[in-house]
Amino acid sequence: MNKPLMSKATAVWLIDNTTLSFRQIADFCGMHELEVQGIADGDVAPGVKGFDPVSNNQLDQIEIEKGQKDPLYRLKLKFNPAAVGEEKRRGPRYTPLSKRQDRPAAILWLVKFHPELSDGAIAKLVGTTKPTIQSIRERTHWNIGSIQPIDPVALGLCRQSELDTAVQAAARKKAAEGLVMSDDERRKLVSTEQSLSMPDEPRMPSGLAGLEQFTRVEEEKRPADFSDADSFFNLPHGDDEDEDEDDGLDPRR
Repeated sequence: MNKPLMSKATAVWLIDNTTLSFRQIADFCGMHELEVQGIADGDVAPGVKGFDPVSNNQLDQIEIEKGQKDPLYRLKLKFNPAAVGEEKRRGPRYTPLSKRQDRPAAILWLVKFHPELSDGAIAKLVGTTKPTIQSIRERTHWNIGSIQPIDPVALGLCRQSELDTAVQAAARKKAAEGLVMSDDERRKLVSTEQSLSMPDEPRMPSGLAGLEQFTRVEEEKRPADFSDADSFFNLPHGDDEDEDEDDGLDPRR
């Protein structure tokens, strides 16, 4: 635990009740000096009630007195035995309540498009348990008929860099085991940036090229279109004589 609880509220209290410099408050609260200055000016955290770090057993009064005497002194957070090992806690990723209903869709997406990922890797990415992943793999989940696969990055359950790292680790593990990968699997096992920079795969020529050439030739052979008025009244001279002879009229009249 390297910064106090409610750091912004603690900064508000220190600004209002001490003569510590903005640098000292920023270092103690884990904030930027300009942010502390914004709090003092009223531009940042307006209406936030100050949180006393002394009465809440996070800072000794002696530390405040030392800091007020020496502007270069760095305040030390009071030792709290209950916080030992707090940052090293291991376990599944915490998922907010609003996003927990999206986890089955993300698991199904990972199982479908990245089958090389282990249950442990999926659990770390999405913040779920292995029994849940196994039930979706075996399609025994109680709501499997209504689950649609959705990218966990799009759902906000993990970052794209974390997904790329997990996929690359799976690729290295698969390569170390000597397993042969198809082109499709190799494309899946690279990062997003590498996949987008890959050239397009060669494709077999289809019959569309010949069809386009045939259509072009037919259009060239097609007779001129005289459906518009200008083309109809500006017929060639030879056509006018043929029409006069067909009508039985004497051309000399």
